[in-house]
Amino acid sequence: MQFLSFPPYLPSRIGVVTSLSGAAIKDVLKILERRFKDVHIIINPVRVQGEGAKEEIAQAIKNFNRLNEGSPSEQRIEVMIVGRGGGSIEDLWAFNEEIVAKAIYNSKIPIISAVGHERDWTIADLVADVRAATPSVAAELVIPKKEDLKEKVDDLSDDLKRVFLDISLNFQET
Repeated sequence: MQFLSFPPYLPSRIGVVTSLSGAAIKDVLKILERRFKDVHIIINPVRVQGEGAKEEIAQAIKNFNRLNEGSPSEQRIEVMIVGRGGGSIEDLWAFNEEIVAKAIYNSKIPIISAVGHERDWTIADLVADVRAATPSVAAELVIPKKEDLKEKVDDLSDDLKRVFLDISLNFQET
C-alpha cells in the first residue's frame, strides 16, 4: 500500500465532504475505523448531485478551511476527502463544475478527490492533491493500518537495539 506523498502521514483529524445517505460515507467510515480507530472524523454533509450540489460542495470545502483558520493546530483538519460513489456522468457532474474546482484548488487543507468508480474522472480529480479511484480507496490512502505502523515501529526498535549493541561492542574492543 502506498501512502499519500504530502503531509500528514498519520492525520489525527480527517474532514469528509459527501452525502450522508450514500454508500460512500458508510464505506469510508468502516474502512477508517478498521484501519485506525483513534482518528477523528468530521463530516460536512452535502448534496452530491442535482440542484444546489455544486454550491454545497464548494461551501463545505471553504467551511472546513475557515474552521481551520480559527482553530489551534491540534484541532485542525489535516486532510479532506471530497467525493461520492459512482453514478452516471450526470450524477457526477457537480464535481465538474468550476465552483467546486476553485474551492478544491484554493483549499489550504490537502484534498483527496474520491468521485465515482475507477473509470470515472472529473475536474475535481484533476485539481485535487490526490485522486482516489473510489471513496473506499481514499479511506485506504488517507491513513495507514495501525497494525502496519506497530510492526514498523517494532522493526525500527529492533534495528536501533542492534546498532547500539554494535556500538557498545566496538567501544569495548577499543
